[in-house]
Amino acid sequence: MADAKLRQWWWHKQGLDGSLVGRTAAQVLSATGWARSVAGAGPYLTFFSRAALRRPEVDAALAAVEIHELPSARGCTYVLPASDYALGLKAGQTFGGSERKVASKLGVTDDEIDRLRAAVARALAKGPLDPDALRTAVGDAVRNLGPEGVKKGMTTTLPLALGAMQGAGEIRRIPVNGRLDQQRYRYALWNPNPLFKCKLSSEESFVELAREYFRWTGCASLSEFQWFSGLSAKAAKVATGPLKLEPLDDRMMLPEDREAFEKFKPSKQPQYALVSSLDAVGQLRRDLKSLLADEDHEGILGDNGRISDMPSHAIMDRGRVVGWWEYEPATSTIVWMSLVKPDRALQEAVNTTEAFIREDLGDARSFSLDSPKSRAPRIEALRGRKLK
Repeated sequence: MADAKLRQWWWHKQGLDGSLVGRTAAQVLSATGWARSVAGAGPYLTFFSRAALRRPEVDAALAAVEIHELPSARGCTYVLPASDYALGLKAGQTFGGSERKVASKLGVTDDEIDRLRAAVARALAKGPLDPDALRTAVGDAVRNLGPEGVKKGMTTTLPLALGAMQGAGEIRRIPVNGRLDQQRYRYALWNPNPLFKCKLSSEESFVELAREYFRWTGCASLSEFQWFSGLSAKAAKVATGPLKLEPLDDRMMLPEDREAFEKFKPSKQPQYALVSSLDAVGQLRRDLKSLLADEDHEGILGDNGRISDMPSHAIMDRGRVVGWWEYEPATSTIVWMSLVKPDRALQEAVNTTEAFIREDLGDARSFSLDSPKSRAPRIEALRGRKLK
């Protein structure tokens, strides 16, 4: 069980204590970790909660390729800073073969995909294209996989080529409207390829990923790193070996963080922040129990006393979850409940985030399939203080 000091240490390492105000979007990600990207509001809330960055500033950083959405840890998409593009791509390559295996059962060969990749590169040499225009441009190089392909979620061979090229750093996808909270893209050649100067082997990349992970979190267990990285228990142990991690109860930390942790003085004043349900403060370790006070476990944790993910967006104070919230577009308001007695500072934090969403985002989806309709039961649960 995490105590108040450890929760505040996580909070501090995640920059949610106000220490990152004035930093750029890339600097926020470099300091606190990659932002999980699933076409929701999560990345924008990451930047706003830590550095008070508004959407125009974030979108400008995206357009300048100072930050970018890439397949990385576990092969999942995150928003990364430019300094980590090569590491993210390298770490994600280990997990990119599942679709290729399925395709091979449909008669798709490596040679066929290689020819399609070459055709895509030629087409994109003239400029960015969306999938429909790209499909037309490559002509017969792309193949329809028929009813069997549809059953397996593969209509054509084009996504296979695009996925392989993204993972190899050959192309990048650009949001059509320049925003991170949607799923319509164009594709462009990536010159120079961020992997061209990367000399890391696969094993070395995971050592570096482990180093970054423990720097972002400040303290975590080996199993938590194993989940984030997607590695086996044995491979995770190998990746963390060179770091000489030091124990802290049932978790571990970088040696250079030990003295800072010992000297760290928890704040006695509230530090409220409204974060996404996929915020790194929870998603890096996926142990919600450690972010809850003992008295708040009932009704939130599962029957086994453990739950990995937040059931809704969270209101937090110095590393502790003290409430839950959702945005209701119909009323342009945040609907929320508190696990503690609300004070003026908490209400101000809600009002500030509510204004940001209303003025900059229009909604605060958790992920691509989240909608006002699907969100309605959670909102009603919040109104009735029965969120589980």
